[in-house]
Amino acid sequence: MCKAFRAVLVLTLILGGCEMAHPQEHWTASWGASQQVPEPGNALAPADLNDGTLREVVHLSAGGDAIRVRLSNAFGTSALHITGVHVARPLSTASDAIDPATDHALTFVGAADVTIPPGADYWSDPVSMPVGADADLAITLHLDTAPAQQTSHPGSRSTAYLIHGAHLSDARLTGATKMEHWFFLSGVDVASRAAGSCIVALGDSITDGHGATTNGNDRWPDDLARRLEADKRLRGTGVVNAGIGGNHLLTDGLGPNALARFDRDVLAQSGVRVLIVLEGINDLGAYALEPVRPTPAMYRAHVHDLEASFEQIVARAHAQGIYVVGATILPFVGSDYYHPGPADEAARQELNAWIRTPGHFDAVVDFDHVTADPTAPDRLLPAYDSGDHLHPSVAGYHAMADAFPLSLLEGR
Repeated sequence: MCKAFRAVLVLTLILGGCEMAHPQEHWTASWGASQQVPEPGNALAPADLNDGTLREVVHLSAGGDAIRVRLSNAFGTSALHITGVHVARPLSTASDAIDPATDHALTFVGAADVTIPPGADYWSDPVSMPVGADADLAITLHLDTAPAQQTSHPGSRSTAYLIHGAHLSDARLTGATKMEHWFFLSGVDVASRAAGSCIVALGDSITDGHGATTNGNDRWPDDLARRLEADKRLRGTGVVNAGIGGNHLLTDGLGPNALARFDRDVLAQSGVRVLIVLEGINDLGAYALEPVRPTPAMYRAHVHDLEASFEQIVARAHAQGIYVVGATILPFVGSDYYHPGPADEAARQELNAWIRTPGHFDAVVDFDHVTADPTAPDRLLPAYDSGDHLHPSVAGYHAMADAFPLSLLEGR
C-alpha cells in the first residue's frame, strides 16, 4: 500500500470517526447586539476597564443543546485582550447573581484567553450547555488592560455590572457598578440537530427598544420571538435585534449608517433567512431639524435617496437568499425631539406608500397602520405612545409584534 493511499485512508477514518462522535450540528443566531463606538456619556473611563470584570445579561430567543459566544472589537483601534470569559444562568435578569452550578469557562481555539484584532469579531469554541427558548445568560469577561477605543451597544435596556479584579466565576459581584450598556459582546448562537433559521430586525431606536422596560425584554423583536416559539410551525426560529438608537439610512447617527453595518449586523448572522427593515424615521426627522427649511424639490430628492437605500438593502439581502420584509415608518408628529411639520409628514406618507407598493420588498408589515391614532393618523395612538410622541410604549411594541403576519415566515 503506497504512503499516499495510507495517508488518505487514515484521514478518512479520522474524519469519519469524528463525524460519528459529533453528529452534525446546525448553528442559529439566538441573540445579537449591533456595535458602535459609545458616545462619551455612555463610554467607560479607561481606568474602569483596567483589571475589570464585566458581567452582562442577555436574553435568548431560540434554544439549543450548545452555545457559542461572539466577542467584538469591531471599532477598536488596537488589539483587544480578554483574559477569560464565563457563561452561566443568572438568578434573575435584574441581578448580578448567577447559579454557580451552571458556570462554564469558555475557550478560544482551546485557550482561556483571546486577543481580538482591531475591527474584528471572534467566536468562542462551542460549549455543551442546553438552553431553552426565552432563556437568559450571564456572560462574564475580564480585561487586563483597557482598549484605546471601546466597542459597545449603549442601548442595552439590560443591567450590566463592572468590578475590579478577576471575578469570572463569582456567584455575586458585590459592590459592582451598574450600567445599562453592553461592551465587547455581539452575539450568541445556539446549536441543535435540526436546521434552524433566524430573523434579523434591522432598525433604529424603535427596534432597539427605547421606552421598553429595563431588564423586561419587551422590545417588539422580543415579543415577536415569543410568538414564533409559541407556534409549532416556527418554533426554534431565532430573532436578532439589530437596532441602534439614532440609526440613519443615509448618514451616520450615533452609530454607523444601515448600509455601512449591513454585512456585519445582517449577513454575518448564523442561519439568517429573513430580514425585517424598519428604518428612515431619523432621516426624515433630521430634515425637520435643518436650520433652513428644505424646498419641496429637496424633499423629493431626499425621499428618492431613502428609496434607493432600501433598494440597496433588498439587493444585498437577495444576493444571499434572504427574504426581506419592509416595515412602514411610524407616525411622529408631536415628537419632542424632531418637531416635524406638514412637509415632513408628507415625506413620510410618500415613503410609506413606496414601501407598501408591491415589488419593492418581498412582503410588508404595516407598523404605521398598527400604531397610528385613527383620529389623528400623523400621531401615535396615545395608548401606544411612550410619552415622547416618537417611540412606542411597551403596549405599542407588543401591538407591533402581534401585527406581524406569521404566515410570511412559514417555510423560510
